Amino acid sequence: MLLEMVVPMVVAVVVVAASMRMWYVCTSGRCTSTRSMAGKTVIITGGTAGIGKETARDLLRRGARVILACRNQEKGTRVAGELRADVGDVGELVVRHLDTSDLASVRTFAKEVLDAKEAIHVLINNAGILGPTKRRVTSDGLELTMATNHFGHFLLTNLLLGRLKECAPSRIVNVSSRGHTQVHKFDLDDLSIENSYFSWKAYGITKLCNILFTRELAEKLAGTGVTVNSLHPGVVRTSIFDTLEFATGSFFINLLLLVLSKDEVSGAQTTIHLAVSEEVEGVTGRYFADCKEETTSKLALRKDLATGLWEASVKAVGLQ
Repeated sequence: MLLEMVVPMVVAVVVVAASMRMWYVCTSGRCTSTRSMAGKTVIITGGTAGIGKETARDLLRRGARVILACRNQEKGTRVAGELRADVGDVGELVVRHLDTSDLASVRTFAKEVLDAKEAIHVLINNAGILGPTKRRVTSDGLELTMATNHFGHFLLTNLLLGRLKECAPSRIVNVSSRGHTQVHKFDLDDLSIENSYFSWKAYGITKLCNILFTRELAEKLAGTGVTVNSLHPGVVRTSIFDTLEFATGSFFINLLLLVLSKDEVSGAQTTIHLAVSEEVEGVTGRYFADCKEETTSKLALRKDLATGLWEASVKAVGLQ
C-alpha cells in the first residue's frame, strides 16, 4: 500500500522537475550574432573555468586574440591547451597571471599589458568567488569577496581605461548576478563587511557593487567610445558552488541547481552577447540577462550609492 502511494508521488515530482528544467532551458537567451572578432583583443578575468572558459572558447572561434587572466597560471596553461585543441588554428590565446584579490597582482598585470603595447577592445571582468564561510581579509586589508569580485576589477578597469579609449569603440563587460536583489541595505561605511558577515551576504553585496560601478563608469565614459554594461548570467552550476560546505541548506541548493540551472555554455551567452553583438553597439550603463536588458533592484539605481562607492573604492585600492 505504501509503495502504491509513493511511486505516483515520485513520478509526479520527476515529471514536474523535468518540465521545469525544459522550460528553463528553452527560455534561456542565446547570442545570435555571428560577428567576427578577428583583429580584436579581449581580456577575460577568471577565464579558466565556468562561463569564463566558455566565453573564451566562443571568442577564439570568432578569431579574437584572447588573454586569459588567471590566478593559477599552471591551470591556465592547461586550459589554453584544451581550448586550442578544441578550437583549432584560429584566433590567438595568451595566458597571464592575475589574482584580482591581490592589488599588487592587478597592478603587475596591467603594467605588463600596457608595456607590451597591447590593444584592448573588450575587457570582461568575469572572475568571482562566493566567498568563504568565515570572513577573511587579504594582505591589502580588504575583505576577500569584495577584493576578488569588486575592488580588483575596479582597479584593473581604471588602470586599463586609457588603452580602452585609444582602441575605441571598445567594451567593458561586468559579470554581476541577480543575487544583488537580495541586498536590502547597503552601507558604504561597511565595505569590509564586518557587520554580520556571511558568504551569501558578501556575494550579494559585491554583485550590487558590480552594477553600481557599471552605472557610474558609464557616466564617466560618456563620449569616449567605450561602453560598459553588467549582466546576470543565470543560475549556472559552476565551480563557484564548490565552496559550499555540506549542510541542509547547501544540499537543497544543489538539488535545485539540478533542475533550475544552465550549463556553462548557456551561462556564457549574455557575456558573449555584450562582448560582440551589433545590437548593443553604443549601449552603455545597462544591466542584462538572457541577452536582453533587465531591471535591477532599487538600490542598484541609486546615484548617491554609485558615486559613494566609486569614491570609497578609489581610496580602498589607492588609485591615483
